[in-house]
Amino acid sequence: MVTIRLSRGGAKKQPFYHVVATDSRARRDGRYIERLGFYNPVARGDASAVQIDMDRVDYWIGVGAQMSERVSRIVKGYRKENAAA
Repeated sequence: MVTIRLSRGGAKKQPFYHVVATDSRARRDGRYIERLGFYNPVARGDASAVQIDMDRVDYWIGVGAQMSERVSRIVKGYRKENAAA
């Protein structure tokens, strides 16, 4: 099964996450099928905190991928933010 989830990067105390489509059996930071965007929880100033390719997310959901809880909250907020803009 394909899962859309976060893959951690960044330094200690400076997390940075890639939003990836991956096989659910793969390790958290292991092999992935496609990188869909990023999430930076500690973004400061004019740095972008979230950027996601929504067309690809919709594609993966359309073919049966499941989003993790955290990613679904991030995507929901991103959709709301971009709809208002």
